[in-house]
Amino acid sequence: MHLLFVADPLEHFKIHKDTTFAMMREAQRRGHRLSACGPEHLHWQRGGRVMGHVRQIALTGDKDAWFTATGVADKALADFDAVVMRKDPPFDDEYFYATHMLEQAEREGARVFNKPRALRDHPEKLAIMEFPEFIGPTLVTRSGEAIRQFHAEHRDIILKPLDGMGGMGIFRVKADGMNLGSIIETLNQGGNRSVMVQRFLPEIADGDKRVLIIGGKPVPYCLARIPQGNEVRGNLAAGGVGVARPLTAGDKAIADALGPVLNRRGLLLVGVDVIGEHVTEINVTSPTCFQEIFEQTGCDVAGLFQDALEAALAASP
Repeated sequence: MHLLFVADPLEHFKIHKDTTFAMMREAQRRGHRLSACGPEHLHWQRGGRVMGHVRQIALTGDKDAWFTATGVADKALADFDAVVMRKDPPFDDEYFYATHMLEQAEREGARVFNKPRALRDHPEKLAIMEFPEFIGPTLVTRSGEAIRQFHAEHRDIILKPLDGMGGMGIFRVKADGMNLGSIIETLNQGGNRSVMVQRFLPEIADGDKRVLIIGGKPVPYCLARIPQGNEVRGNLAAGGVGVARPLTAGDKAIADALGPVLNRRGLLLVGVDVIGEHVTEINVTSPTCFQEIFEQTGCDVAGLFQDALEAALAASP
């Protein structure tokens, strides 16, 4: 098979932990050909097919010069056996436009994972609201007054922008309300931007668990990202330490409930964030933690992903 990865610039990959790299490495190990481009390299001209200015690549095994590009050409996305969309957030206007071009490529015969429409329909923080039985008290609003009322009720809260990643822009406000007004102004920008507000979950001390679901089925291990020092965020990008653990019964119940639903919608790979027994985010753009789980447990997550990708392609008409 020939796979196209739509991703951030390869030159910026940190291959010791990058999940897209792990996917590529496993695909090449199985004999598949690899190409790559960024969303900025997609183009669509009147009367033509959606094209990508792509590089065909090969992985070298060298940790520094880790890939070689053997050719650069314009190629229709529908001519690849699969297109794997792995562009990191933010989910901004350009990401949105890229999903529309990917969806047009689907109409031309391309197989895109995760499906572009599903990416648009499942904003990573807002998507949890569809599953109220698995989440803690949560509010999404532009209203500063509504946020103050939520704080008055729950006393210890987390505030976050809807379009952040890696723990960016997350604030905790305790019972004293210190700096709540300033934080609201920073996040909602005068009522022009929506904010997610959640009751603080003290179980974060035991880790913000990334539960991976591939092809509708949970990976048997999660990565608990544990905050360090005085930090409230467990995100690895914010300095959290990742500890792989077997899924608890609660984790598995969540994954078993959400996995089939999301998979039917075209989400082959999902990363569900769980604190204690509560879902806090549903990550669909570029879920990570493959390498950390593999290194600590031997569970070949990249292999599970490639198995699911090949099965999805084999099942297509």
